Amino acid sequence: MSEQSSQAMSLPARYYTDPDYYRTELEWFFFGRWIHAGRADEVPNRGDYVLREVGEESVILVRGERGELSAFYNVCRHRGTRLCESASGRFASTIACPYHAWTYQLDGCLVGAPHMDGVAGFRAEDYPLHRVAVAVWDGHVFLNLGEDPGPLAEQLDGLDQRLRPWGMDQLRLGRRIVYDIAANWKLLIHNYSECLHCPAVHPALQKLSHYLSSENDPAGLGSLGGRMRLRPGIDTLSLDGRRRRACLPGLGPDDCRYVYYYAVLPNLLLSLHPDYVMVHTLWPRGVDRTEIVCEWLFHAEAVAAADFDPEDAVAFWDMTNRQDWHVCEQMQLGLRSRAYRPGPYSLREDLLHGFDRLILEHERRALPNRPEPPCSS
Repeated sequence: MSEQSSQAMSLPARYYTDPDYYRTELEWFFFGRWIHAGRADEVPNRGDYVLREVGEESVILVRGERGELSAFYNVCRHRGTRLCESASGRFASTIACPYHAWTYQLDGCLVGAPHMDGVAGFRAEDYPLHRVAVAVWDGHVFLNLGEDPGPLAEQLDGLDQRLRPWGMDQLRLGRRIVYDIAANWKLLIHNYSECLHCPAVHPALQKLSHYLSSENDPAGLGSLGGRMRLRPGIDTLSLDGRRRRACLPGLGPDDCRYVYYYAVLPNLLLSLHPDYVMVHTLWPRGVDRTEIVCEWLFHAEAVAAADFDPEDAVAFWDMTNRQDWHVCEQMQLGLRSRAYRPGPYSLREDLLHGFDRLILEHERRALPNRPEPPCSS
C-alpha cells in the first residue's frame, strides 16, 4: 500500500452534484480518452452494428465489408438527422438516412444523395460520415471522440501486458444485466477501488475474501487497481465459493488464488477471477445518474459445454452489485446536504485519492483559472 499524507481529503460536493461541472467534465475527461464501448463479438458479422450513447453524442459501431470495425457519429451529412434509432441491428449493404435517403457505404463513404445532381460544387466524396476512432484490446472495443487521439496502449500504460494471462479475447458472454444507478459516475469508481466497506455492506463477499487482503498497485494515469486474496478453501467468488469450471488456461497457480480488480479509466471496471471475468461499463447519464452494463465472460469452451450455467457467479455478483449501488445512491444523497464537507481519506483509500488527483489535474488543464479545492497534500 502506498504512503500518503493523513490530510488527504475527499473532493467538494460540486464535483458530484453540479450539472454544469458534469457537462464540462465529460468534455475534458471522457471525450479526450479512450472509452470502453463493449465487446467486439457484439458485432460479429458484416453489417452488424450497435449504438453507443456518450453524453449527448450517439455513435454507430459497425462491422465493415472486410471484417474491420468502424465507428461514425450517428448524424447524416445532409441536414443532421440521426441515421439509426434502434440500439442494435444489421445494415443489409448501406446506411441510409430515413429523412432524405442520403446513403453511405459501411466505410462511411457517401454513395447516394438524391436531388443533388446539378448542384454547383457538390461532390459526394466531400461528405462522408464523420468518423470516431476505434481500437480493440483483448476483445474489448474502445472509442475516442478526440480530434487526434494517441494510441490506446499509451492509456493502458502496461495493463494490457499485465492482464494478458486471462486471454480475454477468448472469453464469451455468459450473462448481461443493465443497472440504472442514481449516483455520479465517480462515486462508482471510488466504491470499486476500496473494500473498507465490505464487512458492513458485503457480508457474503467478506466470507470469501478478507477485506484487508487487498494489494494495490500505485494509482496510474489510466488505471486503478490491485488484487485481493481468496480465503483458504475458497476457489472463486460464487454463492458458495466453489468453482464449477476450470481455471482460465493462461493462469498460473498463484493467480488462481486471487481476484484482480482494475478500473480502466474512464469507464471500464474489470474483475478478473480464476474462472471468469466480470466487466462493468459505466455510461454517465447525468450528474446524479449512471447506467452500468455488467457482463460475465467465460472461456469459449465453458460456454459451449452442454451443462454450462453461469448462475453461481451471476447470482453472487448481482447481489453484491445491488449492495454497492444502494450505498452509492445513499452517498449521492448525502453529498447534496448543506452539512457535507470533504472528509479525510485513510491510508487504505490511496486509489481514491489518486483518482481525485487525476480529476483535478485534468481540470487544471481544461480550466486553468478555476480555484483548486483544498483536498490533497
